[in-house]
Amino acid sequence: MSAATVTDPDQFRSGRQFAAWLGLTPQQHSTGGKTRLGGISKQGDRYLRRLLVVGATAVIRHVKDKPTPMADWIRKLMEKKPFRLVSVALANKLARIAWVVLTRRESYRPYELAA
Repeated sequence: MSAATVTDPDQFRSGRQFAAWLGLTPQQHSTGGKTRLGGISKQGDRYLRRLLVVGATAVIRHVKDKPTPMADWIRKLMEKKPFRLVSVALANKLARIAWVVLTRRESYRPYELAA
């Protein structure tokens, strides 16, 4: 993730807000109290969003039999959803992880349980 693109990660209140800024959250089409979610909004940093989606696609293609929590989550989602949807969902998750790493200013520890 380019530090020049995201100069101050603290400007976002949450990882979801950061992912929305990148354009990795679904568009909402709401009427009469009924919320319908569409495709990703495609707003925000196009280059960074593309890098995250391409990276997520590479992770999905190499996940096969790895016994990690992330791999289990991907396989479970792949059983129900199309490949491109899963790759964008994983890109969203990676953006949220990146936000946490940037805001806490520490190394990524993938298998540590959150307190």
